[in-house]
Amino acid sequence: MGVDVWGRGSHGNGGFGSYKAITHIAPESLGLSVALFGQAWTWESEQDKPGWTWETWWDYESKLWVGPVNGVVEVPEAPRRDGEPECIHGPFLPISSFFPRIPPPNPLDLVFHTTFCPGVGRAWFVDGVKVFQSESGWTDIDKQCTVGDMVWPRPTLTWEGDEQLDKLPISSSVLCMEDAWNAGSCLRLSLNDPGSEAEDAFFRCVWLPVQSLAITAQRSYEATAIYKTECGDNVSLDIGLSIKVLSPTTLSKQTVQVTPNTISDAELPGGWMKLSIQFDLPAKSGDFDPALHVQAAIGLVIAIATEVPTQPWQLSILLGQLNVFPSPPLVQHPVILWADFAPNSGESSYDRTSGILTWGIAASLSSSTRINVTSPEDPEPAWATDSSGRWFPSFLYFNIYAQRYSSDGKVGRPDDAAWIGTTGLDGKVNRFVVRQQNLPFTDDEGAQTRFYVQGVTACGEVLPWKQCVFVDAE
Repeated sequence: MGVDVWGRGSHGNGGFGSYKAITHIAPESLGLSVALFGQAWTWESEQDKPGWTWETWWDYESKLWVGPVNGVVEVPEAPRRDGEPECIHGPFLPISSFFPRIPPPNPLDLVFHTTFCPGVGRAWFVDGVKVFQSESGWTDIDKQCTVGDMVWPRPTLTWEGDEQLDKLPISSSVLCMEDAWNAGSCLRLSLNDPGSEAEDAFFRCVWLPVQSLAITAQRSYEATAIYKTECGDNVSLDIGLSIKVLSPTTLSKQTVQVTPNTISDAELPGGWMKLSIQFDLPAKSGDFDPALHVQAAIGLVIAIATEVPTQPWQLSILLGQLNVFPSPPLVQHPVILWADFAPNSGESSYDRTSGILTWGIAASLSSSTRINVTSPEDPEPAWATDSSGRWFPSFLYFNIYAQRYSSDGKVGRPDDAAWIGTTGLDGKVNRFVVRQQNLPFTDDEGAQTRFYVQGVTACGEVLPWKQCVFVDAE
């Protein structure tokens, strides 16, 4: 049944009163589905007001969907038609409260990736480096990811390990568009504590779930997280990535076995850090249905040590990227194999760098150190290839860069090239439309332009330049 968030003919008059119509539809008890029309109301009704920014839009947007961080939402009185009886409703309810939490697809079927980007921003980052800044902001629905379905309107903390009697720290979440690892934003998770007189208050450990997942027992997964911390001198942190079972099944009391990888806690540019784990949910044969998706949560285990526990403290964790994917049986090296530039036909001599970039991708297998071919009919393959049909690498998007040759015919390093955009906006695979007006230099007659294509894999890895390609536009 349809609900118009603009209120045109909808019970409750739309907006923050949309919950009144959804209450009557009752999707959870009656099994009816809800079609929301005009949910851009959160932007269009406010965009012309002074001081309106992406951040204020997100606060308004999240209030409609998941509820306010503090206080109550004032719902205007809805007008009634002639003869319409009065309909009493309780206080405001966010839209998400009417529907059960459903995790994204199992990473065995579709690898999980998020940069906590809502598809909008003011800057663009590549591996923690800001390569683009926009005064007016940008929008690209192709870059929209989950922003963490378990941290809004506030993260839900629990004590990790030994039971504690003290109150938990106050938690909050906000989208940060001033810093990011990749794409245009990151998730800032903050904890505030007024201090404690407890004897063991100098060391605390909390569990902060970030995102729900669907996993399968007896299958191995890998997960990575990119983060950085902001805290005072009197607080030290130790952060781990972990998985916990949520679904009420026979496996709900099972503990996910988590093993840190050797690259765990690796340092990255810009103060970012990388966590990497391998995990699986062990189960005896007969305890589970292989086709059953077990609902779990991926999040952070945060160990907090304070020098003076009676004093208040606060800290923030910026979560820049989160990935979950099946453990690969073979290390594959994705590469961009070739690129071509086709200038627009009929362009003037002053617009020769407008055209279309295209490219192709490939993969190389890691070297096999133990090849023992006994005969030409030996059925054992030299490489333990993945037979699932998903062995070939896939990419989320591609970063495109441009660089002008100097007057003496030389060209600089790829790191010195200017970022000019990404794929995805036009919905075409392995294609990018180049427009002269978007380049950071003019089309000087006789000069060449070099274009670089840099892939970002489905697991969130930005390819090094040696696995990327370039093409020169004459």
